[in-house]
Amino acid sequence: MTADERDASEAARWWATAVSHIEPGSIELRDRPVQDLIGTASLVDVIWLMLRGSPPAPREAALLEAALVAGVDHGPQAPSIAAARMAATCGIGLNNAVATGVNMLGDAHGGAGQQCVEMLGDIRDRRAPGGSWRQAAEEVMADWQSRSRYLPGFGHRFHPVDPRRDPLIHLVRGAVADGVVRGDFLQAALAVEDVLARRRAGARPVPMNIDGATAVIYAELGFQAPLARGLFVLSRSVGILAHAWEETGQGRRNKGPIPRTVLPARLPQPKDA
Repeated sequence: MTADERDASEAARWWATAVSHIEPGSIELRDRPVQDLIGTASLVDVIWLMLRGSPPAPREAALLEAALVAGVDHGPQAPSIAAARMAATCGIGLNNAVATGVNMLGDAHGGAGQQCVEMLGDIRDRRAPGGSWRQAAEEVMADWQSRSRYLPGFGHRFHPVDPRRDPLIHLVRGAVADGVVRGDFLQAALAVEDVLARRRAGARPVPMNIDGATAVIYAELGFQAPLARGLFVLSRSVGILAHAWEETGQGRRNKGPIPRTVLPARLPQPKDA
């Protein structure tokens, strides 16, 4: 083997991956020629294929698609959307505006799905075989709330009942009934809702929100907790892109968080100025 051949072999090992394989005239995604996927596989099919290594069953793909659709947008007041819209007026490219919005998706905004998958997994693991889901939920909720009163995936600052919760949970129930998924994470989430309802008898309920309902789906489909956040990012990127594109056509420059017409004539000065 020549020195050039050794270098090429070492470079190939350095970048070795099972995700894709590229050669002149050939592109394979998880060992499947891309030309065989074009026109036959949906984007959701390919997302699953790339993350999991094999294509989903049709009902699995339908559940994943429902979760992705549900998380696309939540209006311009959402920090990720607002940031993208403001960035789009600052003379940067559309890709930069989208990246600005995506980079706002952290633990407090966009990370609750990942956290909820972790919490539901704790409940599933805590429950003894044949034991009570509610008891397991109470124990795990106590653990989580010893660190923070916030339970990821439950309650919403704006919606008394998140309108995305019921259709998603309905789909999961159907998938459980048909043997598509097991239903353990669904039972864990419903147990949390039950405990919260008992605690707050007569008060405003705290049902699952979009993060909780999609966490149930991602967990039932076997996605690891960090991928719940990654999949939400993919979903919300669609809304971010749409808002950033709309903003670019409105002609504003350096859009701020509030209209200039309501800004004070003179900004307040620090007391020790």
